[in-house]
Amino acid sequence: MTTMTLDLPTELYQQLEEEAIRANRSVEDLVAAWLQERLAPIPSERERAIAVLRAAGLVAEPSVEMRVRAANATMSLMEVQAALDRAGGRPLSEIIIEQRGPKG
Repeated sequence: MTTMTLDLPTELYQQLEEEAIRANRSVEDLVAAWLQERLAPIPSERERAIAVLRAAGLVAEPSVEMRVRAANATMSLMEVQAALDRAGGRPLSEIIIEQRGPKG
């Protein structure tokens, strides 16, 4: 930990003490928390979007079982293509285009 000394006007320090009392914290803890909050790294656009989706309950974290299965997945691209070919049916892209309806 590093120590820092600040020269503050008396009135400003009194305001700081009053705020610390209201927050039930020491002046040092309060100022350190403010600095940490102010100097925290700015989240990326992706991180902000995920936070918004998570707050809205629209992000589901993978279960432990799903993580294990994903970590053990060893299919090659050719094996995936073969599995999709065996499944038959229309390509997903065609189904999506059909469901969108006509343009215009």
